[in-house]
Parts: sequence; C-alpha cells; structure tokens
Amino acid sequence: MFNGSESTATFLIVFAAFVILAWGYNRSKAYGKLGILAWLQSVVLMAPWLLFFGLFALGIYLNLVGILFLLIVSVAVYIWLGKQMRAAGQDELLQRKAAERLQEEARNAVETDVAESQTVGEELVPIPNEDLIKIKEIFGIDTFFATETISYQEGAIFRGNLRGEPEKSHSVLTKKLQAKLDDKYRLFLVESPEDKPVIVVLPSTNDPQTTTLAQKNLALVLAIATLVTGLEASSLLLGFDLFSNFGRYQEAVPLTLGLWFILIAHEIGHAVIAKRYDVRLSIPFFLPTWQIGSFGAITRFESLLPNRNVLFDVSFAGPAIGGILSLFLLTLGLIFSHPGSLFQLPTELFSASVLVGTLAKVILGSQLHEVIVDVNPLVIVGWLGLVITALNLLPAGQLDGGRIVHAIYGRRIARRTTIASLIILGIVALFNPANPIPLYWVVLVLFLQRDLERPALNEISEPDDTRAAWALLILFLMLATLIPLSPSLAGSLGIGS
Repeated sequence: MFNGSESTATFLIVFAAFVILAWGYNRSKAYGKLGILAWLQSVVLMAPWLLFFGLFALGIYLNLVGILFLLIVSVAVYIWLGKQMRAAGQDELLQRKAAERLQEEARNAVETDVAESQTVGEELVPIPNEDLIKIKEIFGIDTFFATETISYQEGAIFRGNLRGEPEKSHSVLTKKLQAKLDDKYRLFLVESPEDKPVIVVLPSTNDPQTTTLAQKNLALVLAIATLVTGLEASSLLLGFDLFSNFGRYQEAVPLTLGLWFILIAHEIGHAVIAKRYDVRLSIPFFLPTWQIGSFGAITRFESLLPNRNVLFDVSFAGPAIGGILSLFLLTLGLIFSHPGSLFQLPTELFSASVLVGTLAKVILGSQLHEVIVDVNPLVIVGWLGLVITALNLLPAGQLDGGRIVHAIYGRRIARRTTIASLIILGIVALFNPANPIPLYWVVLVLFLQRDLERPALNEISEPDDTRAAWALLILFLMLATLIPLSPSLAGSLGIGS
C-alpha cells in the first residue's frame, strides 16, 4: 500500500477518468434512457482499464488471461448495450426532440422574424447580385429563416433562425443550392461567436487545394530522410552508429521495417475510412527524427468534410490501427522475452510509461527486479509504435488528437486544449532539457499544426455518445502511454530495484 503523500500518476489517471465519466453522465441525463445507455457504453469501454490500473496501483496484479477476460467481457457488454439503444428507438427520440425545439423556436421567433427580415440585404456582399438572389431563395420557414446578410471573405454570412434538426436542414439547403447554382458555392452550417447557428456561403474556389508537385517532392524527401533516421535509430539501439559502420546496415533493417510497418498501418487506417466517406487525403509527410526514427506523418484533408462524424472517424482510424498493432507487438514481445533475448534494457526504463510499465510487470513479473532485463525486439518496435501513436494523439491543432477533440467537443474546446498542450509541453521541455522530444513537438505544433481543421460543412451536429466513448478511451490510453510511473511507485513495484 502507498501513503497519502505518494500522489502517483496512476491514481491521477484513474481519478481523471472518473471525473470525465461523471461529466459524461450529467451530459447524458437530459436524453433519458437513451442517454444513460450511451453513457454506460462509455463506462464499459473504460472499465477494464480503470480496474486494471486501479488494482495495479493498490499492488494487485492481474495476469494476461485476466486482462483478456476483462476486455472480452467489455466488448460483449458494449455490443449488448448497443442493441438496447437501438431497441430504445434512437431515431424516434431525436425526431421528437427536434420537433419540440422547432415548436419552441417558432413560438419565440414568429413575431420578430418579419421585423428582422427587413435588414436582409442592407450590407453589400462580394457574391454577384444575381447569385445572391438565388441563394436567398433556398431559405425557408422549415429549414433556416434568414434575417440578415453580412459580407464575409468572398462569400456571405446569413444570420437567422434554424428551424429544424441541423443535419436534415443542412442537407435540404445544400441540395437546393446545388439545384440553383450547381457546384459554384459551398454551404456551411456553423455556430457564430454568440453560439447561434448561422449559414456561411463561400465559392467553391475556396475548397482545399490538392497537393502540388513541389509538395509531393518534399514528401518523397521526407520519406527518404525518415528511412535514414529509422535505420540510424535502430542501429543505436543495437549498439553501433550507422554512419560510422554503414556496412552493418543490414542489422538495423528488421527494426526499421517493424517501425515502418506501424507507420504505414496508421496511414492506411486514415486512408480506408477517408475513402469510405469519399474524402480526399494528401500523401503523408513523414517526420524524421534521430531519437526514435520517426514522429509519424502530417496528412492534410484535400476536400471538405460533410460533418464532425467524418472528422472523428478519419482521425480516429489511424491511431486506433497503429495503437492496436503496437500494443499487440509489445505484448507479444514481452511474452517471447527470455534470458538471452537480443536486447538488454535497464529495467528502470519501464517506469517511463504507466501503460508499458504495468504491462511489463504483469508479463515479466520478478524479472523486473533485476537491473537489466533481456527483451525480444518486438518489445522495442511495439513501444516505439505506442510512443509515436500517443504523440500524435496530443489534443492540439491538426494532430489526430486535436482533430478528435474538435470533432467531439467543438472548436472552442479544441482551441483551449491546443493552448494547454503547448503550455504543458513547454514546461516539460523546460524542466527536462535532456529530452529534446517535448521541445520538438512544441515547435512542430506551433509552426505547422497549431491551427484547427477548417469547419465541416455541418459543424453544428455533434457526434453520438458512442464516438465520444471511443474518444475518451483512446485519449486515456494516450495519457497512460506518455505519463511515467513515479519513482516511489516504480520502486514499490520492484521495477529497477
């Protein structure tokens, strides 16, 4: 047991998870039985990990069979809850709430609409007048009742009252706009700074641009550089410098291929889901680094996203595939590790990650009491893959984590988490100058990735609670990967002693 002064990272992670789940419960109560069922899905996804880390912090260790049993039970209950949600009639409930909202807005707005509509067209907008007239014709009492037109960039903002469910209203308005002006304009349904729905119409010339030839050449150079840094990082792990002993490059190839296997799997995850939604992605711009070979890749959206669900699904797929593969390789490597394995690691290294340290303790057991432990090469590959995945899940800007937070919680929260992430990385870099990785990511996010993803065409409709549950889980595992065990907890567990 640990005394009260030992405020360990494990307890903090578990406590934070319970706070998030409690917040989710309060958010879900308003939706009645359906909301509670969705919240229970979040609990079911988090429960195995909360139980595992909680018991671990108390000195109770589950074996690998026990962990797998918890995961299987979690998946089974998750599927069962999903069936209960469908039985509860999700569509019917959402339609009823939309109808109630429509009636309330109608009662409050009918008397003011006529007076407010007199302001329409008072301000000149850059859209040609004949096009503007056609655009105004798409609005109506059953979708969006426009009351004011404001110039915005090369298009216009239409203020007014949203008169229906956002997804349906946006779909109807988009079809009407295309029928009148073909593919000349794009219609966005977003929130104003006053948190009110507004319509933004912009010319299609503002769509994301495709990758240029110069950018493709840059991507190729970065890929080659990442291959070189991967070989160098692998050679250093094997105990020699590639550039001083280039004839031994073949020894570094297996580890480098393992790392690239994870990187490519991550990008394939993004690409497969993007193709499902007919969303174009740029080619990946890999990020080389001497420390661990690569920090992943930057991938841009080359087409507009229809809604936040698509933003979440595409952003989630990459780290989900890469993370699962990395965790599988790490676990397999720990199982296959034995005295005489290729790599000899100081056991204190396992205290660098709550997730890796606890998993190593479960599988290797008393071997971690030694100063040095022999591990299979798959441990190195899986661990590097987890670190790369976790770094890309930082909730900042256009990183996968920033996009996930944007999709689930909206742009305002995403801006705040971006600032918070930069501050935390800066503090870590300041107090740990021997580790250049946090400083690297401060520079990367600040100069390349700090801006949020551009709004989806329908920015108002929120993803369902099932996606929110998966977001909580993957962000939770990101923290468990990057946060180290405290020295007192690592010592109590016998890691490195």
